[in-house]
Parts: sequence; C-alpha cells; structure tokens
Amino acid sequence: MKINSKIRYGLRTIIEIANHTDPNGILQKDIAKNQHISLKYLDSIISALKIKGLVANSKGRGSGYILTCEPKDITMLDIYTAFEQIVVVECINNKSLCERNTHNCKAQNYWMEFSIDFRKILSKKTLAEVIQETYYECKDVELVQES
Repeated sequence: MKINSKIRYGLRTIIEIANHTDPNGILQKDIAKNQHISLKYLDSIISALKIKGLVANSKGRGSGYILTCEPKDITMLDIYTAFEQIVVVECINNKSLCERNTHNCKAQNYWMEFSIDFRKILSKKTLAEVIQETYYECKDVELVQES
C-alpha cells in the first residue's frame, strides 16, 4: 500500500495550520513557503481540506487558514478521506463488480476485515497526537512541484 502525495502533503499542511497560533490564521503563501509545496499544488490540498470541513478561512476569502475544530478532534481518518476514499478492493464497496460475491468469495471476509482494521488504525490517531509525536523544524528541503 502506498499513501499518495496529496495525503502526505495534506497532513503536512494541516499540521502547519494547527501549529500556527495567530487567530487570523496562516496565509496559503506562508504554508507553501514553510512546507516547500508549490502554491498551485497547495491549492488543491487546501480545497480538499476545506470541502472535508477540516479548515476554513479565518475571516473570509483572502484571509489565513484555521482549523475548524481542535486537533484532538481530527483523526487521521478525517485527513486521509479528505483526499481519497478507502477502497482496499473494489468488490467490498461495490458488490456488483464481482460475480463471486453471490457465490461466497473465499477472500471477501479477509478484505472486509482488512478494510475495517485500516479504518480503525486511522481513527485512533488524532492530529494532536501526530503533532506531539512528530514536532520538528523542516528546513533545507527542496520545493516540490507536483501536478
């Protein structure tokens, strides 16, 4: 399993927002600079976090970003699913995709259990815990340009 770059950069972005103490929030250009993410790529990351309801503009359009709730109330599942649905195998989420579904697929129970376990792992780790466990200053990192 590979975690895609939007999820990885989304986590970095939300940590940056959570660590910012100004009640006016942190500007997108400052997040980009501090996290070495291009503004263009950061646009899509911020958009996904806003759609999920995890971040908002502090005073409307053009203002800084803030969390919509406390870091202790945001789980890694919230962050992960802001960017991607959890689909371990297609037939678990869409039973019509597999003809074996009606014939008792021998692997189906394993994949269902795996999917549930993965969700549980993501659900039990909060943003507050991630911040506490991984606090560091990231300097001298190359700017990443992704599409």
